[in-house]
Amino acid sequence: MNSQDHTDDNVPPKIDLHQFSQQKAESMGSRLFKRSIWKWVLAILVLLLLSMTILITVIFNYGSKIIFSESKPSLVPEFSETIIRDADTRNKILLLELKGLITDSLISGTRLDLVSLIKEQLRAAEYDDDVKAVVFYVDSPGGEAMAADAICRAIMEFQDKTGKPVIASMGSLAASGGYYVCAGCRWIIANELTLTGSIGVILHGWNYRGLLDKIGVRPEVYKSGKFKDMLRGDKAPDEVTPEERKMVQELVDEVFLKFKEMVKTGRQTSSSMNGKLGRKLAANWEEFADGRVFSGKKAYELGFVDELGDLETAFIRAKNLAKIGKAKVISYEKRISLVNILRFFSENEVLGLKIDTGLRIPNLKPGKIYLIPPEFFY
Repeated sequence: MNSQDHTDDNVPPKIDLHQFSQQKAESMGSRLFKRSIWKWVLAILVLLLLSMTILITVIFNYGSKIIFSESKPSLVPEFSETIIRDADTRNKILLLELKGLITDSLISGTRLDLVSLIKEQLRAAEYDDDVKAVVFYVDSPGGEAMAADAICRAIMEFQDKTGKPVIASMGSLAASGGYYVCAGCRWIIANELTLTGSIGVILHGWNYRGLLDKIGVRPEVYKSGKFKDMLRGDKAPDEVTPEERKMVQELVDEVFLKFKEMVKTGRQTSSSMNGKLGRKLAANWEEFADGRVFSGKKAYELGFVDELGDLETAFIRAKNLAKIGKAKVISYEKRISLVNILRFFSENEVLGLKIDTGLRIPNLKPGKIYLIPPEFFY
């Protein structure tokens, strides 16, 4: 009896293979289902994070203009119109802003450079009959000569074509090219403490031949003509011929004469339109067109500006020149699109270590002529 029981205890239990396979399949299916859920949860979290990032980026870039201001399409499809200051009237004053270095480089997140952006905004103001005047706020040390000249000409052409006055309002700095772009405006306003003037041209470079000689590096140059390597930075001082120096100086002088011509033409045109209201250039104004920087008060005394004041003064003057009682103040902003947002992310720079030396050297391009005070180079 005991033997029989012992034998039965050693017999392994029977396994139902069908049931085992079914249980295993159900277990695997449950794991796969759980993994699938986690993948969907992860995907949703990533989408939410991306959406929040885009939203935060838009808010930081366009901020109060979206949340606190009324925005509507302008007559130029690329822009939307934002009301900065509302009024119970259809009359509008467009606020244009130019801050920082004047350049023809593309603006981040757009396919436009600074010159094209200002031209397009003026075009939108031209098409809108409700825009009666333009206030052009400038806070700039200057920049590229061709870019400054293009902006000044665009303003003059806009005034000639539409009859709408452009009033320049200088910020803390409107020197050299910063004054050049204002010269074509019908009315110029500066604060007493505005730094302006610096009417002059500079073509700047570095000669590093002495450093190359110290480390044993000698340049090898092959050229098609004797002046092809003019302004080359690795030339020895005795390799720069008097003829080359003369040619470069003549080029600078030519641009300088153009600068003075634009100042003279712009101020004379403004004076004839403004009559006794505005200021005339002083008889000795060219004595101060030697690159020196002077205050807004001095600029007023010499006739480089028409009035002392601030941005609020410019709005009041704009209404007076446009002969309107009330006006909304508007600005044009580039339309927000998914393409622009994605372009913003694609243009982000790679993170790196930056050391602040206290120097603020503008990103100048080699071979270009600049209207900029020389102190910005040192």
